[in-house]
Amino acid sequence: MLSIGSVVMGVADVPRAAAFWTAALGYVPREEMQDDWVVLVPEKTGPATGPQLALARSETPVQEHPRIHLDLYAGDAAAQTAEVERLIALGAERVAWDAYPDDADFVVLADTEGNRFCVIDTGEERPDRGQPVA
Repeated sequence: MLSIGSVVMGVADVPRAAAFWTAALGYVPREEMQDDWVVLVPEKTGPATGPQLALARSETPVQEHPRIHLDLYAGDAAAQTAEVERLIALGAERVAWDAYPDDADFVVLADTEGNRFCVIDTGEERPDRGQPVA
């Protein structure tokens, strides 16, 4: 049986992207960062859990509507708002997303490299919990 070892994200500037994602997720480099590659893992001494995030230098342009992206979970609407503000302070930007449903439980942001990701309100009070976001 296979399992996911890492989520790999293409970036133009590995150190800049690593600085953003280590601050955003509380992750640390697994080994010494290379100019073109680093694998970030949850810090063993902190509460962070989750998959590895590998950052690889890429020269391809960022996709406006990426086929794969990260969903970051916040506990409820207040936590989502606080996390969006924190991520923006770290250098993320809000994306003018053209596909928001009226009752969106997600906010689309872009990291310092332009890679899109979502911050999700996972609060139990939402009646649509468990439904996929299109």
